[in-house]
Amino acid sequence: MNRTVRQIAAYFIDGKKGKITEGILNRVEAGIRCYDPCLSCSTHALGQMPLHIELVNASGKVLDEVRR
Repeated sequence: MNRTVRQIAAYFIDGKKGKITEGILNRVEAGIRCYDPCLSCSTHALGQMPLHIELVNASGKVLDEVRR
């Protein structure tokens, strides 16, 4: 799951802008759901899957943070 999220981030996040968009959040959520098919049904019944993503640079500084 971590590798999938890393690949999604590497492909879709522009390193110069360093922002997490709603589209990237949706792609990460879809990647996570691939590993647990029950998440789709259970979160659909309750609303949304809680998600917290931090974009961190090589020195550990948080560049952007998004919660859903």
